[in-house]
Amino acid sequence: MNGLKNAEVFGLIKTHIDVHTLGITTIANLLKDCGYETIIAPDPISVAAENARKENNLSLIANWINKNHITRLGFSYRLDPIEAKDYFCRLFYQLQNHNLFESQGGPLRGVFFAGLPDACQLVKAELGDKIIVFPGDETPLESLTKLGVPEHKIPTDLSSASEYDTMRWQFAKSLIEREAYLTQQPLNHLGYPEAGTEKDSFISRLNYARQHKSLPIIRAHVGPYNPNRIEAIKEFLSWCGELASAKLLDVLSIGTSQLTQAHFGEDWNGRPNGGGVPVNSEIEYKMIRDAAKPMLVRTYAGTKDVPGLAQMHERTLNISWHALSLWWFSEIDGRGNNTVLENLKEHAEAIRYIASSGKPMEPNVPHHFAFRGSDDISFIISGYIAAKFAKTLGIRNLILQDMLNTPKHTIGLQDLAKARVMLKVVRELEDSEFKVHLQTRAGLDYFSPDLEKAKVQLAAVTAMMDDIEPDNPNSPEIIHVVSYCEAVRLATPPVINESIKITLSALYNYRRQRAEGKIPHMGHDRELLERTEELLDEVRESINILETAIPNLYTPEGLFFLFKNGFFPVPALFDPENKYPKATKWHTALKKGGVRVVDDKGNIISTPARYKAILNEL
Repeated sequence: MNGLKNAEVFGLIKTHIDVHTLGITTIANLLKDCGYETIIAPDPISVAAENARKENNLSLIANWINKNHITRLGFSYRLDPIEAKDYFCRLFYQLQNHNLFESQGGPLRGVFFAGLPDACQLVKAELGDKIIVFPGDETPLESLTKLGVPEHKIPTDLSSASEYDTMRWQFAKSLIEREAYLTQQPLNHLGYPEAGTEKDSFISRLNYARQHKSLPIIRAHVGPYNPNRIEAIKEFLSWCGELASAKLLDVLSIGTSQLTQAHFGEDWNGRPNGGGVPVNSEIEYKMIRDAAKPMLVRTYAGTKDVPGLAQMHERTLNISWHALSLWWFSEIDGRGNNTVLENLKEHAEAIRYIASSGKPMEPNVPHHFAFRGSDDISFIISGYIAAKFAKTLGIRNLILQDMLNTPKHTIGLQDLAKARVMLKVVRELEDSEFKVHLQTRAGLDYFSPDLEKAKVQLAAVTAMMDDIEPDNPNSPEIIHVVSYCEAVRLATPPVINESIKITLSALYNYRRQRAEGKIPHMGHDRELLERTEELLDEVRESINILETAIPNLYTPEGLFFLFKNGFFPVPALFDPENKYPKATKWHTALKKGGVRVVDDKGNIISTPARYKAILNEL
């Protein structure tokens, strides 16, 4: 692609059948912030792009290009790689056949493609250096640089914020290249009397690790796939033994199948498993518990009869803590058949039971909103609302999960600001009866399919976890280690153990280098402090509006009211029946490295102003 000129107009197309919009809106807003005019194709153009061979479809696309004076054309398709290559290459050849490129006297100076890594390889194999491809693991700054945006046009806040990400990357790259993590030894978390017994508990292990200054507690999500149900259970039991013997993992999180979550104890004959560990009896859960010792064990909540399954998990697994998704794993994400309100009511009943058992509870909430295009303020407030809801129902120990890199385009400074604000406001709920335990993790779609690069990413995100509270050696108390191979394949025990070693080695090496003054202390970074203060002020004002205006806020009905009326925007929610138009009507965009709600012109709408507008319309 030729170097960018000052007067460039970017046109961005995706096919109509691909519902993934975040990548398109992200690059559009990044380019707008650099001063370039950017146009996202309307629905008729998206539909036409699915069959560019048809003359009238190509004419429609060509007219759109010419009418808008588009000089750079981007095409995105995040579904099947072969279809992606076919759609894009057909479009490219048709543009060529109709003389739409600058070398042919046309307006287009360049074309680029964004898709899954396999799709990018197929496109490059066919078209070579004629186009630039984006497999999805680029940072915002890398994306702009790849497109040829001159350095002076890149916003200073984006380029300066990148210094923190670059610093972490260099630290992590050195760690991986030196293979410093290979000598990492297991932490000693088993010296207390209850360890590995029927009386073992997360709180006992946490207290022991804190007293012996050996935090964090390490958790990982584990589960092989095997279409034969019995063989899958046997394989998982073998994995449990292998992980237990390595003594690197504290909390084994069972990656159960959708059938386990939705149809536990039923006849599965003829039903597809769809991946995950297909546990279907209390006996099998007890077998897993025994095979996993001395590890603690946890698993997904169910998608129906949530209270009943919580009780079953307690008696079969002595579950380390319960994780509930409140609004999610219901009709709105296709994981269950409960309506949102039914789901919230079942979750409230389950939380009361969990409180009576004395076990901790993890609200598995903020990242589910982020997955559906929600903004940073909603991420924080949904976490706060879920935590206070749990407290009102009697929970004494709350596991606060913070999924970093969600969305993956978020810059490190914004991720840190989000994490600090959510932790601060939730910790303000603490008292003698209620304690908060921070659990950090990498994002679900963060890792590169390049495994060596993914190892570096794992070490780099671990460094960011430590920067949330750089002066607190006990923070984070829990790290959910996402294995570096997740973008390519399920993690086996050797990879899980290697990922844990990378995580622990990165954590302790990063702390040592900070103490030696070799890396900056992020407790003193001015831009980070400013971002944190801005978010905190907006979050506090927004929470005050909700608590003042909604008297039954911390009830199932109150939480449903929030979702139904669009207080937590979910523009990427798949809602074909348009049940929740107020929730999906808002637009979000990447602004200053974070996600904000914006108007049709791309201007940020403050959360307090938006909340007041919603309340005025009711």
